[in-house]
Amino acid sequence: MPNILEDKVAIVTGSGRGVGRGVAMLMAQEGAQVVIVDPGVNVDGSGFDQSVAQVVADEINQAGGSAVACTESVATMEGGEAIVQAAIDNFGKLDIVVTCAGILRDRMVFNMTEQEWDDVIAVHLKGTFTVVKHAAILFRQQRSGRIITFSSESGLIGNSGQANYGAAKSGIAGFTKVVAKDMGRYGATANAIAPRASTRMISAIPDSAAEIRARGGVAPISGEDQIRDLDPDAIAPFVCFLASDYASRVNGQTFLVYGNQVSLMSQPRPKNSIFTPSGHWSMDELAPLARNVLTANVENPAPAATQG
Repeated sequence: MPNILEDKVAIVTGSGRGVGRGVAMLMAQEGAQVVIVDPGVNVDGSGFDQSVAQVVADEINQAGGSAVACTESVATMEGGEAIVQAAIDNFGKLDIVVTCAGILRDRMVFNMTEQEWDDVIAVHLKGTFTVVKHAAILFRQQRSGRIITFSSESGLIGNSGQANYGAAKSGIAGFTKVVAKDMGRYGATANAIAPRASTRMISAIPDSAAEIRARGGVAPISGEDQIRDLDPDAIAPFVCFLASDYASRVNGQTFLVYGNQVSLMSQPRPKNSIFTPSGHWSMDELAPLARNVLTANVENPAPAATQG
């Protein structure tokens, strides 16, 4: 099945580096025309370097593909609209949106500033909305389209020191499920990826972070110690699958993708339940059932430190 994205036009945000770059490069190899969106900021969102997106676009074009660079910010509605317009202006249409753009401002919640919270939410959560909203207008009209967002295990499971990032990524997962229902009737799909890969965002997290979590009794994310060895380009093939016609029936799902593994994540479902015959709980009735039945086997991911 060569060139599964032939004649498709794709937007990939955050595609100047890391996972996004790998996605854009493979999409171009599979026949898509690609808008490389990246303002070339630092990991914390500061700075600007228009050459970052242009270098990737040039590499694709020199290899015989078709790409243009775009340095608009996803963090504003005007930026999101301009990104979608760049696809229309350069390639005449839009079929695929992939939202990889992100920054980090890690800090324990009791030390996190309002600015650190707002900046991460703006790029990840709002930055997903700004592009998807404007793309969805086109997808609704043409009754087709693929939306692939990027969540994270930090948002799905939790990771100490990432209240802003985890909240944004959890929000993206929920946002994607809603978009899937909004757009499914129009022939468009929306799915989320939770990647594990070694990128500059991972490199920006100090080695001491794992030690701090361990010292505080905070459970690490599964496979955390292997992440630094995982190739970011390994995420791209499954993203291209979701963007293709082969995934026309896949909608509203979240996938964990890394290395040589792809996993379909389970949807939140009730696990344990308790009931009262009276129709209204009294505390005498509720407390023992909640403790001994409802939460009997629930693990605390960060138990209180014992006093030595």
